[in-house]
Amino acid sequence: MAKVAFLGLGVMGGPMARHLAAKGHEVTVYNRTTSKAESWVAAHGGRLGRTPAEAAAGAEIVFACVGNDDDLRHVCTGDGGAFSAMIPGTLFVDHTTVSAQVTRELAGI
Repeated sequence: MAKVAFLGLGVMGGPMARHLAAKGHEVTVYNRTTSKAESWVAAHGGRLGRTPAEAAAGAEIVFACVGNDDDLRHVCTGDGGAFSAMIPGTLFVDHTTVSAQVTRELAGI
């Protein structure tokens, strides 16, 4: 099973992360509202990352499912962003509905 991070536990992200945990993956979650991530961990196991970088550290795959372009930029490259903790070879999977512009921008980092 893989060691994964899931950034964003909203209407779509929470269930996606839950399915990964249910299949036996080691899931660390991050959510902008910490209490939501704490509740998710209490209900489904796994670990809590206090920042996107903390969640992504050591993960083989990092999933994101956040609100929009700015939210995606923030969890990837903002203060404590996931990209700062990801090592070469880590797979990043974005489920956010974002513009092609931000996808190209983040792919170039």
